[in-house]
Amino acid sequence: MRFAKFGTALLTDDVAASTRFYVDHFGFRPLVELDWYASLQHPQHPDCALDFTLRGHEAMPVDFRHQKTAGALLGFMVEDAAGEEAALRAKGVPIAVPLRDEPWGQRRFNVWAPEGTLIEVLQTIDPDPEWMAAQGL
Repeated sequence: MRFAKFGTALLTDDVAASTRFYVDHFGFRPLVELDWYASLQHPQHPDCALDFTLRGHEAMPVDFRHQKTAGALLGFMVEDAAGEEAALRAKGVPIAVPLRDEPWGQRRFNVWAPEGTLIEVLQTIDPDPEWMAAQGL
């Protein structure tokens, strides 16, 4: 399958709050903003879309439209996870899981978005050689 674009659509109880969160804290820009739907794009990744649909809206299939947003994680790879965590803390964004270095080669932290999505902000770092050896790598 060849994709022309890739996107994720999430249900939310407040389309405007979810939109503002990603615009204010992650640099997305709105392409479409309706009271029941918004489509966001990040300037660095124009072929990816992040959409929000009002929970319960008829645009979604009946069996799906009232589900809670759960089990979804968005990962944003950055060059400086520590700097991004400090910037979000300074803006008052609550950090769900603070910055940590993982032995497999990630520096990361997590925040919760208004619609219930867990966001992981991470950068690649050198893995711990002892951990790698213990994994047979």
